Amino acid sequence: MTRRQFLRATSLASAGAWVAGCQTPAARKLSANEKLNLGVIGTANRAAQNLSQVANENIVALCDVDDDLLSSAKQRFPRARTYNDFHKLLEQPELDAVMVCTADHTHAVATAAALRLGKHVYCEKPLTHTVAEARAIANLAAANKKLATQMGTQIHATDNYRRVVELVRAGAIGHILECHVWCEKSLANSRRPADMPPVPPSLHWDLWLGPSPARPYHPDYLPKTWRHWWDFGEGILGDMACHYMDLPFWALNLDSPSTVEAEGPPVDPETTPEWLIVRYQFPNPHGSKPFPLTWYDGGKRPALATKIPHWSNGVLFVGEKGMLLADYSRRRLLPEAQFAGFEPPAPSIPSSPGHQAEWLLACKTGSATSCNFAYGSRLTETVLLGNVAFRTGHKLDWDGARGRATNCPQAENYLRTEYRTGWEL
Repeated sequence: MTRRQFLRATSLASAGAWVAGCQTPAARKLSANEKLNLGVIGTANRAAQNLSQVANENIVALCDVDDDLLSSAKQRFPRARTYNDFHKLLEQPELDAVMVCTADHTHAVATAAALRLGKHVYCEKPLTHTVAEARAIANLAAANKKLATQMGTQIHATDNYRRVVELVRAGAIGHILECHVWCEKSLANSRRPADMPPVPPSLHWDLWLGPSPARPYHPDYLPKTWRHWWDFGEGILGDMACHYMDLPFWALNLDSPSTVEAEGPPVDPETTPEWLIVRYQFPNPHGSKPFPLTWYDGGKRPALATKIPHWSNGVLFVGEKGMLLADYSRRRLLPEAQFAGFEPPAPSIPSSPGHQAEWLLACKTGSATSCNFAYGSRLTETVLLGNVAFRTGHKLDWDGARGRATNCPQAENYLRTEYRTGWEL
């Protein structure tokens, strides 16, 4: 058995095997008014926004692969110890909880390491870089239900999303027949750079690469364009679908899809597509016909878009009695004339104190989080299967119970990750 075959055979089971043989350290018990000893991996961009939401806790450890960014964060939190390698941060004994705010390819390895050490974990979306990683993280979280987990889909905490879920579940537009989700964002196509500029003095490039295959540094990858490269990100689908598909996933209690197919421009082995359409079919609780959900990005939109207000991004529920259009902050029942005078159901889903605040409270009191890793892993897996279908060029028959495409052996090449030595999950 080659190393590649071994890793593919064991990656999905590795978390379960570890759990069977080891005892996770118990998390420290706190009251709601006590402060967590918190470590944050990543300090800039999205990480900086997360830091601002948890700044009232004891920020005892900061990690960044860029010394300049780390120094800037240190000025805000002078008592925090600083690290370039998150493995070293996790060795700090007084840590209660960890936020993982890195590029996507490092999410799973950092999250898994923290969970194994008994730390509460908040991880940015998508929860993982591959489907197998999503399952492994779900297994680790399930093995210690006392750990508070939260995937960073912060829009989930908004009142607008709650009101949309209530409308759907109250039957405002009847049984939902189909759903369309779109995002106008796109990533321009590109090729692997041929030149080799020097690594900036402040950047620990090898640590940024982490589990991904080695390649020379280039500014085309950092700080923001890494999402366009398969080694590091998952394109617009991976970037935005966990936010927008979260709404139908929540409202309709969706789980694993039964089939997934995708269309886009010709597949590039290095970079994600400029646009993508993914068609998911889910088991339908209201009949034998599967329930369809379709994702569009890069300027693509559903045919129904000509009959509804022009929104750059949106989620459209099509029901027996009408349609419901929503985005992050708006919702509209259509056709509007038909719903004139409509009285929405009384709010039934409690407001969130904030996505990060919800997790902080859970760390201290054991209260629930709304995007825990059980939920977040299922949503992430569904999202990432769109890229697997695109890269294989096949309509996948998905066996959610076993986590495999029953009709497409080559899908295994994209469901799993081969890690660099020393960075295994």
